[in-house]
Amino acid sequence: MLELRRLRLLAEFARRGSIAATAAALGYTPSAVSQQLAALEREARVPLLDRTARSAELTDAGRRLAERAEEILGLVETVEAELSAQADAPSGRIVVTAFPTAAVAFAPALARSLGEHPGLTFVLRQTAPGTGIRQVQSGEVDIALIDDWTGKVPDQAPAALEFFHLRRDPLVLVVPEAHPMSDPGRPVDLERLREEPWMAAPPGEPSRQAVERLLDTVGGARPVPWEFEGLHTILSLVARGIGITAVPALALAAGDRGVAVRRIPECTLAREVYAVTRTASVRRPSVAVTLRAIYAAARDVQPTPPEGGAEGRSGGAPAD
Repeated sequence: MLELRRLRLLAEFARRGSIAATAAALGYTPSAVSQQLAALEREARVPLLDRTARSAELTDAGRRLAERAEEILGLVETVEAELSAQADAPSGRIVVTAFPTAAVAFAPALARSLGEHPGLTFVLRQTAPGTGIRQVQSGEVDIALIDDWTGKVPDQAPAALEFFHLRRDPLVLVVPEAHPMSDPGRPVDLERLREEPWMAAPPGEPSRQAVERLLDTVGGARPVPWEFEGLHTILSLVARGIGITAVPALALAAGDRGVAVRRIPECTLAREVYAVTRTASVRRPSVAVTLRAIYAAARDVQPTPPEGGAEGRSGGAPAD
């Protein structure tokens, strides 16, 4: 009899390509992963991995079993979801992972909404860029909140995952309150801002690439003098008058004081925000009620003034 836990390890190994990466993804030691895969080989009675002193790769039989493992695990989750759908109320543990600005923006509304379900244990984790989809696929988390600057992520994702679009998050200009461009009556002129001390995330980060593309529209700017990990760190420095920046609007949901937010005329740079879960788990009451709460949080949070509204300073918590 093939054990489901070991089949999940094999499927994860097929995705990650190494025992070390599989162990890191699932929170095991490499030795434990190796031992469990060896036990699966004994259960299957055929070699599943071709091992050398430094690496391991799937045999033909291992690849076939890994493919079948995905199907088996998906079917088991579907059956579990159908059974749990008969429950009167959502219960159990639900784990959501999110990129940092979404975690900060949505957490208050999620805590209030999901607090109405006493049988539900809610866990919200922040994750590094690009890891949310893999964590959902491997079963580490139930739902991931991800951002997509390319517009291509849902089309390139595995068929076993379902994407729910939450909102479009545009790039906005952020300056200190005392900055001349903080006046909402003054048009935003990027050319005048080219020589300002810009701050941004390190090279390669999507938000940094968006800032560079924005400045390219006015002929570029001098190199960004300050680079910091974390958009909230950058916003706190803008509030202290050290420089200016452009960030996705959702980054302002915490109500950073001391800054003014301006919309950027004719700027189409934005990211799409999605909730991702396994298709087989959508019917689980705990997942369904959490998705509804995420939808409501994404709809209600207002990090910047609505279209056509007055622009101004950021000083309080977002409406939710």
